[in-house]
Amino acid sequence: MPQIAQILETYASQIFWLLIVFGLIYFGIGKAMLPKIEATVEARDRKIADDLEAAKKAHADADQTEEDYRAKIDAARAAAQKATQEAKAASAVEAEQRVKAADTELAAKTADADARIAAAQAQALAGIEDVAADAAQEIVSKVSGVAVSRDQAASAVKAALANG
Repeated sequence: MPQIAQILETYASQIFWLLIVFGLIYFGIGKAMLPKIEATVEARDRKIADDLEAAKKAHADADQTEEDYRAKIDAARAAAQKATQEAKAASAVEAEQRVKAADTELAAKTADADARIAAAQAQALAGIEDVAADAAQEIVSKVSGVAVSRDQAASAVKAALANG
């Protein structure tokens, strides 16, 4: 068949040029384009790794900042608690001093009142002795008709009060 013989002649040159074109494309892509693509992929991988490293560093810095913040908060809390305790202690001392001063003042007022009461009691007793001596003098004179002197009635009242 003559068609088959033609195929080899016609298609042989086409297959030759097809192989040359594919070879050029293969070497063109493999030698020219592939290194650029690989460089781009490596650059992207390097950028991702750098970004991950920067993120880890930022995370570590944030953790350190948070730790410092918590330490400062704890220190401030401790200082506030210490100041509160010192204020309580100072207030207790001040209250104790005021109570002592009030106790001293009350003791002085009590002693003064006791002295006034004792003086009033002594004055009242002296007045009672006088009244009792007058009453005894009158009662003796009315009941027995005997006149008793003021001194005798006063000494009898004193003796009765001393015994009684």
